[in-house]
Amino acid sequence: MAKQPMLKFVQIDRDMPQKRDATVRREDFNEIYAEYATAKAEEQASRCSQCGVPYCQSHCPLHNNIPDWLHLTATGRLEEAYKVSQATNTFPEICGRICPQDRLCEGNCVIEQSGHGTVTIGSVEKYITDTAWDKGWVKPVSPAQERAESVGIIGGGPGGLAAADMLRQAGIQVTVYDRHDRAGGLLMYGIPGFKLEKDVVQRRNDLLAEGGVKFVQNCDVDPAKFAEIRAAHDAIIIATGVYKSRDLEMPGSGAKGIEKAIDFLTASNKKSFGDEVADFDNGRLNADGKKVVVIGGGDTAMDCVRTSIRQGATSVKCLYRRDRANMPGSLRETQNAEEEGVIFEWLSAPKGFVGDGNVTGVMVQKMRLGQPDASGRQAPEVIEGADYVEEADLVIKALGFEPEDLPTMFGQADLPVTRWGTVKAEFLTGETEMEGVYAVGDIVRGASLVVWAIKDGRDCAEAILDKINAKAAIAAE
Repeated sequence: MAKQPMLKFVQIDRDMPQKRDATVRREDFNEIYAEYATAKAEEQASRCSQCGVPYCQSHCPLHNNIPDWLHLTATGRLEEAYKVSQATNTFPEICGRICPQDRLCEGNCVIEQSGHGTVTIGSVEKYITDTAWDKGWVKPVSPAQERAESVGIIGGGPGGLAAADMLRQAGIQVTVYDRHDRAGGLLMYGIPGFKLEKDVVQRRNDLLAEGGVKFVQNCDVDPAKFAEIRAAHDAIIIATGVYKSRDLEMPGSGAKGIEKAIDFLTASNKKSFGDEVADFDNGRLNADGKKVVVIGGGDTAMDCVRTSIRQGATSVKCLYRRDRANMPGSLRETQNAEEEGVIFEWLSAPKGFVGDGNVTGVMVQKMRLGQPDASGRQAPEVIEGADYVEEADLVIKALGFEPEDLPTMFGQADLPVTRWGTVKAEFLTGETEMEGVYAVGDIVRGASLVVWAIKDGRDCAEAILDKINAKAAIAAE
């Protein structure tokens, strides 16, 4: 009888890839986790219990066939594992790096509930696809037949690129129009290299281009350009993401040295490409030698504090108005930040800024958690008389993002939007009330996860293909 290759979670403990020492990794922007060796990947994959009802799969937005590719990895069938992984996910090596697995697949792993520690799904996923790239198994799209129909995609982030990949597989002509000089959106310019090295994103862009996707970079879509794009294609997809930063209106908020997270992170990433970045070189968006205070508790705040450490800040503190247990960002990222020297000031909220022209500090009011609010989270309440000033040379606001005013930007008063400013589109297809206009990702959902944008892009591409095929069938009758 063959030896059982799976269900080894009782004999084998959870073991993450080795993490570089904090004193070393804080000196560069390289990824902090090493790659699994083949034997270790097979060992960790073998811990999967092969559940009849796999909660890891049902809690993955893409419903990846996780137990299947874990089994294939454990039994040494790695190329098959890659094909299964790629079948449902356009960018598995990216999701393996940046998905909050602790809140999705791994957080719902059955063996975690029994006290044995979750399967390291994200790390195995990353290993599978990185190996596929190394072995040459990842190939550009090669459609069986080219088609005359075309789709224009406004925005080169994960949602737009996922749709582009699916449409090209069907032979559709695809053009991506992007505001930046490199495609990828926040994958390229928002997320720091220590979480996602940029060559990982660029090789996907290059693969899409090799497969026939056309990219128009440095393209600001104004009313005339939107009309031009819409006229040139059978359908268009709006995949712009949400880039408008939430702000703080309080005393002293106009002082120099108070910056938006997206500006700070974009400057840092551009500098890592070797680009000329004036506001980094003149010190405005550079934390070197400064006392930095970051306001916020999400993943963007974690990106900012860890970037500040690497830029050479003398101190980095993060203000968050709730406690650790109620923090919206990844607990793993919080731990990594603390290891690297970031200090978290829990139950602390800004009430203003001090400084004569240039910021010199943040006025902080201490909080306590009161009764739960409408969402069920405990509402923070001010503790009277507990205010203090936190010294700062650079304050970074990481308060989340909102949609830009697309109807005005695009000159399309009929583009339907919600009261939050997101584009109003059908949930499963991305179709809007405007003929031939679709929308996907954060511009529909609000600021969300990369994996949700990928799902939206794939679903939208499928819906567009269905409509194009239906029209072609009618025309052929």
